[in-house]
Amino acid sequence: MARLEEIEVTIDEKGNIRIRVNGIAGEACLDTTAALEAALGGKILSREMTPEALEQPVQNSAAQQEKIHLRSGGNK
Repeated sequence: MARLEEIEVTIDEKGNIRIRVNGIAGEACLDTTAALEAALGGKILSREMTPEALEQPVQNSAAQQEKIHLRSGGNK
């Protein structure tokens, strides 16, 4: 089952913006937020990586991909 991917943006009373990414393993979260960061001015004051960012992304092997393909082919 796929994880729910979320981007949470919080703006405090001083105008400071905090972006938190949930559900994306590895450093793919950086790619996910790059356009948003640029649109918000691109000035990063600090970056804190979550434990989830340190996880290795799950990649399907060729055998798993074949199994998924066969199952999606309408076999009953």
